[in-house]
Amino acid sequence: MGKRTHDIRPAGRPSGNAADHSTHSTRSTSHSASRPDSAHSTGVGSEGRWSTKRIAMYALFVALAMATSFIEFPIFPAAPWLKYDPSGIVCLVAGFAFGPSAAAIVSVLGFLPHLFIDPWGTLMAVVVALGLSVPAAAVYRRHRSRAGAVAALAVGTVVALVAAIVCNLFVTPVYAHMTVAQVAAMIVPVLLPFNLLKFAIHDIVTFVIYKPISNLVGD
Repeated sequence: MGKRTHDIRPAGRPSGNAADHSTHSTRSTSHSASRPDSAHSTGVGSEGRWSTKRIAMYALFVALAMATSFIEFPIFPAAPWLKYDPSGIVCLVAGFAFGPSAAAIVSVLGFLPHLFIDPWGTLMAVVVALGLSVPAAAVYRRHRSRAGAVAALAVGTVVALVAAIVCNLFVTPVYAHMTVAQVAAMIVPVLLPFNLLKFAIHDIVTFVIYKPISNLVGD
């Protein structure tokens, strides 16, 4: 609050300085209350605000992505060594709820534990997760509707599918003792259908659960 001036004046006639201080006090209070970085906020702007709640939500999504990344099981009988994990759903929902930056953070940090176990596989997983969630979050941020969600998931799926194929062609030969030609021969019969099935599961589950979760954790 502004400091009021204590002056001896006839009743009903405030001093000019007191009136000025009172006016400035009111304005300062109003301005302070309307500042987006007051209270627990650490940034500015409604879209990019880094509030305490938002930081906590990011941490929660990262923890969920880490936990679900260890839930692996085969979904494609022709290639049982390729495992599905639901962490991509967590990345998508985080992106829909908080935007592309959240999708990127969760996609990267969510796979950190695997970096010490399988660095090359982790690199591929991160690239694919980014390709899926970040474009989807960017599209959904501009079209926040069910139709927009469908379009966002479709765009993310296409980008992630391309990323998965490219990563397999260039990264898999490095650590799997396979030639590029051998990996390329697996694209149509194995890699393409497995990844399509994987992303279809991600998309369907995300479409069903994203709205209730977004409403629950919305900042």
